This record gives sequence, structure tokens and C-alpha cells, in this order.
Amino acid sequence: MRGPIAFSGIGLHSGAPVRLRLLPAPPGAGILFRRTDLDNFEIPAIGRNVAKVSYATSLMRQGVLISTTEHLLSALIGYGIDNLIVELDNLELPILDGSALPYIEAFQSVGLQMQRRRREYLRIRKTVEVHDSSKFIGVYPGDGYSVSYAIDFPPPIGKQSFQLDLNTGAYASELAAARTFGFREDEEMLRNMGLIRGASDENAIILTRQGVQNGPLRFPDEFVRHKVLDLIGDLALAGRRIQGHVVAERAGHAMHTALVSRLLQDRSAWELVHLAAEEESAAMPPVMIPPTALSA
Repeated sequence: MRGPIAFSGIGLHSGAPVRLRLLPAPPGAGILFRRTDLDNFEIPAIGRNVAKVSYATSLMRQGVLISTTEHLLSALIGYGIDNLIVELDNLELPILDGSALPYIEAFQSVGLQMQRRRREYLRIRKTVEVHDSSKFIGVYPGDGYSVSYAIDFPPPIGKQSFQLDLNTGAYASELAAARTFGFREDEEMLRNMGLIRGASDENAIILTRQGVQNGPLRFPDEFVRHKVLDLIGDLALAGRRIQGHVVAERAGHAMHTALVSRLLQDRSAWELVHLAAEEESAAMPPVMIPPTALSA
């Protein structure tokens, strides 16, 4: 990035107010979270710092927590930002509108700063899979970075599937605007668990048995698109942009991060590579920005 970006809002689960600032970082720094309310305590966005996850992906180091990181991390991968300092003054990132679009639009407004060090990719060399009953996620060798995701939720969602090749540059137009979602009938249970205290019609799709309470949807299949958005953010915790193909069926944050853990534990499953100029150009094409009306 060519300059700092600031956001403010509330956390989806904590409901706590938070100020967020994104700052350019030097080559090789990676993504570094910094709690300004705790003497600038730092937590790198890497797999070994993943805390227990269920309804969001959190990082923890030495007892310090940073929660709901997935939307920002997804936007960074989608836009091609490798090195960044993320400052926040509370435990959870702001939910904003429930998607990654506000980040993408902010990145577009300040522009990217090309750095001299060549980008490293994590190239998949062999299959790594995680199974849990009827749920499944796996990563496989392949050119570029592609994702296939299938979900099966109660009505009105039902079964949906979506595929995205990040090498097309379509992250911003096809994925970034997809919002998080939840069922009204689960609200009391989740609030009793200390979750979704900041959820509202402005930052999440609310579903009832009759349909979408706060439509219209931004995409007919917005629900599975948001799951892909989350997945890309969670897999960013591998520390590099992946070169391979990811397949997920009825997975979620816990399985996404379990795949990261299993992948990083098997050093024979991947290698760090620099791409040739032609490959690099194909892997990170210009980002296509969606119509501004989507963020209204």
C-alpha cells in the first residue's frame, strides 16, 4: 500500500467499538497484527498463532487475543498485499458491512506500492486433506490458486456451490461483496454463548424460515461466496499465497484452519517458490473493482 488506511466500527461477536489502522510494512514483514491498547503487543498472522475457532478465526499469543481476522486477511490475499501492519485498539476487528468490500475499496483508493523483494508462494506438492464425518476440505497441486466450495444449509439457503480462480483477478467483483450471514432462530443461543453481540441488519444477512429478512442479496448465491471469502482469509494463515487447488464441502473456520495446521506440519507437502515473470503476471492480474453501488 502507498499509505495508511483507517476504519472504525464494532466487532461482530464482541459488540465492542474498535479503531483499525492499516500501515505499509517493509518487504518480508508479512501480516502483523498489533494491539495498540496493550502496549503495541504484536501477533503475526501465521498458523501457529491460531486460537480455537468456531464462528470466527482468532489469533492468540501469550494470552493476547485478536478475533475475526478472516475478512481482512481474505481481502489482502485477493488484492495482492503481502506486507502490512494491522493496528487495532480492541480484541476484535470491525465487522464493517459484513464483507471484504470496504477493504478492497480502501486499497483501491490508496494504491499499491511495489516492493523490490520478489513474492514467495507456497506451492502445493502433494495432497493434504481433512475429513470430519460428512465435512471435508483438501488442497491439491495445481497451477495458480483456485477454490471449489459446496455448502448445504437449511432453507432458505439449501445446497450451493461456487468455484473461483483467483488468477482471473475476479476476487473483487465476484467475492469481496459477499456478506456474512446467520439464522434468526439461532440468535438467542449464540448470544447466550457471548457471540454476535454486534450483529445487525447492516452487517449481516439475517435469515428466517420465510426467507431473507434484510434483502436484497448481492448475489443469488451470496452464502457460498461468503464461505469462499472466509476460506481464502483462513488459508492466508499459511503465511504465503497458495499455489494449488482447494476443495471444501460443508467445511468452516475450524476445518479451514485445521488444513493450514496439517499442511504446515508436513514439510514435504509444499515448497516456497518464486515465479517466473510470466507466471507472476498470471498469478496476480489487475484487480477488477466491482460497481460502487454494491457497497451502498
